[in-house]
Amino acid sequence: MEGILSSGWEEATPVQEQVIPHILAGKDIIASAQTGTGKTGAFLLPILQRLLSEPSPDHHINALIIVPTRELAVQISHQLDGLTYFTDIGSIAVYGGGDGNTFVQEKAALSRGADIVVATPGKLISHINMGYVKLGQLSYLILDEADRMLDMGFHDDIMRIIGQVPQQRQTLLFSATMPPRIRSLAQKILRDPVEVNIAISKPPERIRQELYVVYEPQKNPLVKRLLRNSPFRSILVFCSRKHSVKLLTRELKRAGFNAEEIHSDLEQSQREEVLRRFSSKQLPILVATDILSRGIDIDQIELVINYDVPHDGEDYVHRIGRTARAETDGTAYTFVTDKELRRMAQIEKLIGREVPRATIPPELGPTPGTGTPAGPERAGQGHRPGGGGRPGGGQHRSGRGRPGQPSKGRDGRGGGKGPRQGSPRG
Repeated sequence: MEGILSSGWEEATPVQEQVIPHILAGKDIIASAQTGTGKTGAFLLPILQRLLSEPSPDHHINALIIVPTRELAVQISHQLDGLTYFTDIGSIAVYGGGDGNTFVQEKAALSRGADIVVATPGKLISHINMGYVKLGQLSYLILDEADRMLDMGFHDDIMRIIGQVPQQRQTLLFSATMPPRIRSLAQKILRDPVEVNIAISKPPERIRQELYVVYEPQKNPLVKRLLRNSPFRSILVFCSRKHSVKLLTRELKRAGFNAEEIHSDLEQSQREEVLRRFSSKQLPILVATDILSRGIDIDQIELVINYDVPHDGEDYVHRIGRTARAETDGTAYTFVTDKELRRMAQIEKLIGREVPRATIPPELGPTPGTGTPAGPERAGQGHRPGGGGRPGGGQHRSGRGRPGQPSKGRDGRGGGKGPRQGSPRG
């Protein structure tokens, strides 16, 4: 209870209210809930309670939590550290990207046993192959973000891990979506499970959503204009490709914005440092791939911008679900090109509502449905991540203070020369 209080948790969320009693009663669970609803606490709290109140074997792994990404493993590990600070429960996170010292620590913990192990499938399989991972007396198996793990091709790894654990165990499967393959997986690994569904495939009502229907070359000047006029101090921009993330981040920095990028090409230590700065509000703008659309627990992200339309509706829900967490309000803007209108319509059908269209600033020129397609001379800079051509020039200046403080010069009108750079305020 001291750990719960020190973590700032006061009231159970709906998924926690429904799931926790069944886990305490020893039932298998298949649960789906939208992002940001407190699923992690829904399984951590009752498992911790049972480990504290019921006898468990020494020198063995008692609970195994399998997750799709390093970021989610780190997040859960941090929550565990806070919740178990006043107890003698030990835990370790096992994921790729570490150095030799990390591997030695992981091997030692997996060899002698730990109360709770949080692991990505591939890294855990690497340890299992060496023969020292003690899963023979495991009591609790948790699969978190199971749909994401299947999307990433971890089905065989998951089944191999399950083949290493006792049949007499409690298994908890948490998934943001419930496609047929998740149902199939649940039938293979769960015993008479209790099913809990919380508002699947619907963004939180507290998110204000808007669409900006534009041509591709208009995205850069639009995102800069929105950031320049934004009152928000914590902004997450999603791009669908790593290349787009890199180019857009470079463009924002050249325009004087304090922005950084995060994607799988960065070293783990670099990613952790960027996330630390963003979560502590030292970094106001973070440009990311979908690696952050799930499994990151940062409260008070005020604005999410979808620079590209996500490939499917569930990704859209997860992206914009990074804001409006912990009962706060949030805002989500999505840029939609003429080629992406059909995909956006499918997303609107999935979420059960039409997203309002925002008014496009007239200086951006004609937009889809209003006139001639915008070329570089009409759209401002004319450069877009992923395309050819020379990005806007100018000297790089690191932004300070509020995110919306670009240069005092023009925003790259004229396509050939880059934007003139002034000093950002703040």
